[in-house]
Amino acid sequence: MTGTLQGKTALITGAGGGIGRATAIAMARAGANVVVTDMRDLADTVSGIEAEGSGAFAIPADVSDAASVDALFADLKRRSRKLDVLVHCAGVIHEVPSLDAHIQDFDRVIAVNLRGAFLVGREAIRQMLPHSSGRVVLLASDLSYEGRATFAAYVASKHAVLGLMRSWALEFAPSILVNAICPGPIDTEMLDAENMSEEWRQRELDIPLRRYGQPEEVAETAVFLAGPSAGFITGQGIGVNGGSVMA
Repeated sequence: MTGTLQGKTALITGAGGGIGRATAIAMARAGANVVVTDMRDLADTVSGIEAEGSGAFAIPADVSDAASVDALFADLKRRSRKLDVLVHCAGVIHEVPSLDAHIQDFDRVIAVNLRGAFLVGREAIRQMLPHSSGRVVLLASDLSYEGRATFAAYVASKHAVLGLMRSWALEFAPSILVNAICPGPIDTEMLDAENMSEEWRQRELDIPLRRYGQPEEVAETAVFLAGPSAGFITGQGIGVNGGSVMA
């Protein structure tokens, strides 16, 4: 898809690693100027973007904090950037039996995964509407369509992301196209032992394609949704999941 986003500016959240980093580099490969944000170090991501011959700059931000998000978009305005694409990849996962869960852990998952999507998506749309065009891609999950024991906060947040996406697709049509990608098991730090038990990591492979997906496979779907070939797609949750859910 080289050149399909030439001249466009894309903002990628959660770009410090995993799907976010892969998406930022894929957007650059497609010709976009890329803005990346995360609470993690972004130097490696910026180097990867620049290696594709694209312009890039990083703005650290906490997507769950309204003041931080406001500062992020104020910085974009100061740089006179017309925002064309948002891919919101920032997210966290937490495995714990519901009866043992601390409310602070529940609140953190909802704050990053859902509140963050709302705060960042709303400000992106504010900047897109005056130009009557734009693409918003939210990261949901294959678990947006089903439950999973011991992942209640994560599943609830990702169900809600799909609801948010569908509402915005209706509210801001036809100017802004809003979609979601619903990844299945992807080979990122979310599958690390810190975030998921060995039992669940093994069960993640019990899908038709019998492997973990790669971040780049999700990233290319984001590039497609941002590009000209996706001009008649809005309000959809696109599964990149190896057949884990067939919606």
